[in-house]
Amino acid sequence: MIADPWWRIPQDALLRRLSARLDGLSAREAAARLHRDGPNQLQAPTRAGLLRDIARRLGNPLILVLLCASSISAFTGDLVSFVFVAVIVLMSIALDMAQEHRAGRAMEALRNTVALRVRARRGGRPQTLLASRLVAGDVVDLSAGDLVPADGRVLSASHFFVNQASLTGEAWPVEKHPLEGDADGQEALARAQAVFMGSSVVAGSAQMLVCATGGRTAYGRVAGALREPALPTAFERGTHRFSILLARMTVALVLFVLLAHALHQRALLESFLFAVALAVGLAPELLPMIVSVTLARGSLRMARRHVIVKRLSAVHDLGAMDVLCTDKTGTLTEARQTIERVLDPEGHEDSSVFELAWLNSHFESGLKSSLDEAILAHGSVDPSRWRKLDEVAFDFERRRVSVLLQRDEERLLIVKGAPEDILRLSTEVDSPAGVRALDDAGRQRIAALFARQSAAGLRLLAVARRRIPGDTDKASAADEHDFAFAGFVAFVDPPKSTTPAALASLAEHGIALKIVTGDNEAVTRHLCGLLGIAVYGVLNGPDIAAMDDAALRAAAARANLFCRATPEQKSRIVRALQADGRVVGYLGDGINDGPPLHVADVGISVDSGAEVAKQAADLVLVEHDLAVLRDGVREGRRTMANVEKYVLMATSSNLGNMVSMAVAALFLPFLPMLPVQILLNNLLYDLSELPIPTDRVDEAGLQEPRRWDTGFIRKFMLCFGPLSSVFDLLAFALFYGWLHASAALFQTAWFVQSMTTQVLVIFVIRTRRVAWRDWPSTLLAVTSIAVVALAVALPYAPWGRFFGLVPLPAELMSWILALTLAYLVATEAAKHVFYRFVAQRSAGVEPRGRRLAPAQVLGPINAIASGGPSGQASEPA
Repeated sequence: MIADPWWRIPQDALLRRLSARLDGLSAREAAARLHRDGPNQLQAPTRAGLLRDIARRLGNPLILVLLCASSISAFTGDLVSFVFVAVIVLMSIALDMAQEHRAGRAMEALRNTVALRVRARRGGRPQTLLASRLVAGDVVDLSAGDLVPADGRVLSASHFFVNQASLTGEAWPVEKHPLEGDADGQEALARAQAVFMGSSVVAGSAQMLVCATGGRTAYGRVAGALREPALPTAFERGTHRFSILLARMTVALVLFVLLAHALHQRALLESFLFAVALAVGLAPELLPMIVSVTLARGSLRMARRHVIVKRLSAVHDLGAMDVLCTDKTGTLTEARQTIERVLDPEGHEDSSVFELAWLNSHFESGLKSSLDEAILAHGSVDPSRWRKLDEVAFDFERRRVSVLLQRDEERLLIVKGAPEDILRLSTEVDSPAGVRALDDAGRQRIAALFARQSAAGLRLLAVARRRIPGDTDKASAADEHDFAFAGFVAFVDPPKSTTPAALASLAEHGIALKIVTGDNEAVTRHLCGLLGIAVYGVLNGPDIAAMDDAALRAAAARANLFCRATPEQKSRIVRALQADGRVVGYLGDGINDGPPLHVADVGISVDSGAEVAKQAADLVLVEHDLAVLRDGVREGRRTMANVEKYVLMATSSNLGNMVSMAVAALFLPFLPMLPVQILLNNLLYDLSELPIPTDRVDEAGLQEPRRWDTGFIRKFMLCFGPLSSVFDLLAFALFYGWLHASAALFQTAWFVQSMTTQVLVIFVIRTRRVAWRDWPSTLLAVTSIAVVALAVALPYAPWGRFFGLVPLPAELMSWILALTLAYLVATEAAKHVFYRFVAQRSAGVEPRGRRLAPAQVLGPINAIASGGPSGQASEPA
């Protein structure tokens, strides 16, 4: 790597600095540099070993809590509980690793396996080399269709245009040419004399001097940023907070039980076993399995929609996403130019201007630019009456192309090019009223029209014509004068046809849209107008660079348009939104999108995107349809809704039961339930919850972002746990105080009562609607009823005595049935009170940050259909 920026050094000094020559390096010099600097390729992402991969997953706090609780059980002789938890954990890890392996294989299949080859000069002779063998000091020949293989300096060029969209976000090709001077304040990518790895040659030819290779290129530095550890995702943050909550409650419960038993002077070993059984009973052992299975089901459904899920928990993060940051070029737009309008000098639509532009592009013999292709694709003109006589090809100095055509006795020199130059060369104006002289006032009106259209984000070509004497068959640059100015052809990078509906749907699902692009504000505002996106705040790259993180956090919340943003600034924007409590998704396909894709909670790219973008992404869209994102969001929310059902039911009912037994132990002369009965209860309950991933989800539950919300879970536990305990204590008073049940009978009755209430309550808690109007999936209903039937039958089975269970008299069973029905009715009533008065926000949505209404996010989408695009600034409510 050169000490000073290589784009600033004069060419002769740069050649000396690199010890390079215009006829290329010798083979020996090249080999020595290749050995010193390494191959010209990006470092492949390192894959963790199998043991390290397993260890990383075992480090999950929730997994650690479960393993610690079950390990204590194993040391006290309960090997069954330990084996059960261990098997669940291992199966969960295996599912997760299998999904990542499958996604990795799919990504490998998407990669381009053909090695890039280049034409370089070695020892004075041109040679074809693998791009990976290029070194600093090599001289490379480039022509239309080539990929730029490294960063370097343009030594010579002929009509040389490159597409840097993947690096800068700008859809328009830019011209590169040798330049010795240095424009102050320009970024490296904006310099005419510099080309960069990752860009492609659109037109012309050039020679470049390789100045940086591999990881030292701009592309390589972006890729290097992806090797930095990413911040914890929303899923990881949520599971960590939930694990801490669970651990604290478990420790508190165990200490309470040990203290209560010490006051009763019970045997220490019996008290310890009982406390351990309570701790294991409180822990939701099946949670890792429920999470993995639901996430895996979601990823398989997304795979059928042609979405590759690289990280299993990204399905959850997609459902939790409440802000989508998206690049513009290639994601919202087609990354190609189309004609937006054709205007005469007065600003009116005029088909005759298009006819002149079409004839120029049609008869132009040079390499067609993307603008020529857009003109020819927009419509057609009958060329049969015209004959081409001559052409003045495009060059950088003139910035225009002219063709000399003949129709009958009429000969026209038609020119199109940079508006400033064409206007300067015009002496007349060709208006609907006829050809007239172009005075200063007319020039000012045309210049103002050009400025207005450019400010609207359009790229303009000017078109003019000049009649040529009938005896002239040749044309040259000297003939380009005294034109009659005809008008403008205005181009735009159009939005994808599916974008408006997809963005409207995302807004309806509570996802705020923020456009983060390397393109300029005018172009981006114009796109927002086409899409109907109301712009309520804009930040440009220089503004972001001047802000510290705290200021950017405040500003990012108030803006939805970020323009001229560098890759590092894009990452800062994502982090600022995350610091504001948002779950941020980032959609991009360019090299400059790699860093923000890496730091976002969920990174989304497309299969045709840059390799860096696909490596950094968590989801890769094979179908370039934003509607797939909407489906993915719903899958993520459906997944989290089902996980949430298990968490709420398991923690609240388990807490209620465990607290009830801990309190009862203060007053009863025997344990309310034997340790082995507690563990059997927990095992049967978990079996009843296994089909939760198949359950249906309320449509209303899919309209809001869902994520781990420890505060909501705590509120739910503290509301429904004590409610469960009230009925438990009523049952204790009935069994022991009223019916005077013996220890074995009491424990059996409480085992059956506990099983029926905490299993059947799933029909109430699983939905916010009235329970009997929203039935669960068939598999969940059948499994739950089967487990309750098994619990009721166990006391009468011969092997029930192994668990200390005895047959129950009919009177006692009748009381158990009555208490169970009363509990379910009370829970149904409490549920409606809780969601109306206690839960301040929807489950799974943290209180930090504000949600934008769909109208604020997208504005009048219907205006698109009626041809009235909206893009006016408006303040959010």
